[in-house]
Amino acid sequence: MRVLITGGSGFVGQALCPRLLEAGHRVQVVSRDPQRARRRLPEACDVRRSALDFVDVPPDALVNLAGESIAARRWSEAQKERLVDSRLNATRELVQLCEQLEASHGRAPGVMVSASAMGYYGDQGARPVTEETPPHDEFAHRLCERWEAAARGVTAHGTRLAVLRLGLVLDAGGGTLQKMLPPFRLGLGGRFGDGHQYMPWVHRRDLVEMIRFLLERDDLDGAFNGSAPHPVTNAEFTRTLARHLRRPALLPVPGKVLEIAFGEMSRLLLTGADMRPARLEAAGFAFRFPTLDEALADILG
Repeated sequence: MRVLITGGSGFVGQALCPRLLEAGHRVQVVSRDPQRARRRLPEACDVRRSALDFVDVPPDALVNLAGESIAARRWSEAQKERLVDSRLNATRELVQLCEQLEASHGRAPGVMVSASAMGYYGDQGARPVTEETPPHDEFAHRLCERWEAAARGVTAHGTRLAVLRLGLVLDAGGGTLQKMLPPFRLGLGGRFGDGHQYMPWVHRRDLVEMIRFLLERDDLDGAFNGSAPHPVTNAEFTRTLARHLRRPALLPVPGKVLEIAFGEMSRLLLTGADMRPARLEAAGFAFRFPTLDEALADILG
């Protein structure tokens, strides 16, 4: 297939693009900075500034990963707007591409895999969370709901839509571990607050295979939890990471300190969801790294 990816030069895209090429697909990438993206990606990737620049070489499939990092800075009202707009604008451009391709070529791409996040569910305490769990209304949920609603626009053009609600993506060189490893390697790590909040996570290599799985399975649509089958609490994550690094983790950060430092954004660190990939497992997806021990052994080993 010819696969168009928004956010293709980001942390997930940098692993996805070569994997798709290896599988025999052709890869198109949308990037606001094409020159920078070309330096990060394999030479075979066709990189352009807008999804609409690919009307002349119509993609068969879409992968929507674009969006400003939700933890990049404190959530001012202006930053909240940037978080929403970065996701909605990229997604609406893909809907517009589907509309144009249907008009000019008689058919839109067959499938879109669109990212969402575990924040869709909001704070869920300790109960297991599947794709059927009702969300808790807060900013992270409203952000994800608007993102998913925008993606549903492609279905009007006959495009199958699979939405991946991502957990914390783990691998070397970026993602969640990039910020956690330096203090933990110095023995300065510790849990956040009481540590009881759940941290759904997924190894980047498993996430790449999830995307391929959803692209290729014509019978799968709707929302899927994109996380490993064994989520852990923050306290468990802290202990496991410290053990793999052979360092102590004796410096917890009180919840009040995080609230003062990060404001509303501290909810990303102090709340969570025991999110399970129920629909992916039911569809037969096999995880290469189902436990945090296996994931960290691969990444840090």
